[in-house]
Amino acid sequence: MISKEFFKALDQVAEDRDVPKEKILDILGKGLLNAYKKDYNGQQNAKVVFNEERAEILIVATYLVVEDIDPEAEKGTQITVDEAQELKKNARVGDIIEVRITPKDFGRIAASSAKQILTQGLKQLERERNFEIFSAKVGEMVIAEVVAISDEFVTLYLGYETETSIPARDLLESDLVIGNQVRVYITKVEQTTKGPKVYVSRTDRNLVKRLMENAIPELQEGIVEIMGLARDPGDRCKVCVASNNPKVDPVGACLGRNGVRIREVIDLLNGEKIDVYKYSENPEELVSNAIQPAKSIAVIIDQREKSAIAIVPDDQLSLAIGKRGQNARLAVQSSGWKIDIKSETDALIQDIQH
Repeated sequence: MISKEFFKALDQVAEDRDVPKEKILDILGKGLLNAYKKDYNGQQNAKVVFNEERAEILIVATYLVVEDIDPEAEKGTQITVDEAQELKKNARVGDIIEVRITPKDFGRIAASSAKQILTQGLKQLERERNFEIFSAKVGEMVIAEVVAISDEFVTLYLGYETETSIPARDLLESDLVIGNQVRVYITKVEQTTKGPKVYVSRTDRNLVKRLMENAIPELQEGIVEIMGLARDPGDRCKVCVASNNPKVDPVGACLGRNGVRIREVIDLLNGEKIDVYKYSENPEELVSNAIQPAKSIAVIIDQREKSAIAIVPDDQLSLAIGKRGQNARLAVQSSGWKIDIKSETDALIQDIQH
């Protein structure tokens, strides 16, 4: 079968569906072989040959020339000398002869079978491609569109004909608008018969990390590094940062001039507050930075237990602890140190030396 139009159409299908042309040809070949088997009583002796230069598609059946057909041989793999000589006059016993069969000679049912296999194969290729695409994005942030909202779940469109759902409670109220674009973090991808199942999160702390990397060049370039991050989604986040260049202030780099960089991240998180503090190899300084915005009078370190007592002025105790203990909890989680915060008066009463 010669068809330049076919190969042109094949190129277009490969481009439209974003799948390699070679894989489409492989699927088509399987479909044509299946059609051949149906038309030729299940014979297994054929192969498909694609010659794009000549715009030619052939099915080539291979036979061994024998004196008499062996009833134990695989069906359709042998041909008698008399039959062979009708195809090739000088055929002899032991020769291998090839017979070209054009797909247009196939019956209607067989051709329909080939088409069905091609259609199913293309869908499978797309599913595999989508799985590979999203698997490569695990641990990354993507932009999704809100396409449906129910009482408990929100459906998001991720692109590549793939949707996912997320608990409505994990989104902020301002996200719950059809057509809104929200940034989500891909936590896991599983392959299913219907395509990839993509798990996403809006509350994962790593979403903040990815948003900061997008907004802050020094993080992208590795000049500034996030050493710890703790988050109460939708409310507050505390980030510990360090600089690999002594000339670069890590906190200043993250905040930007007049706070413009961190404001961009805060806006994308719909107003979630972000506290950024400087990492230090000195535990006293690290703990003191972690409990900001409160100012510490002294920090007493227990290296073995990796714990600390932070003493703050009486009038800053509630600030250091935070509403419902939030500031203290986020300080512990982001710094990696156990921190017990005490007022100056309590430290005196308990005779804590500082």
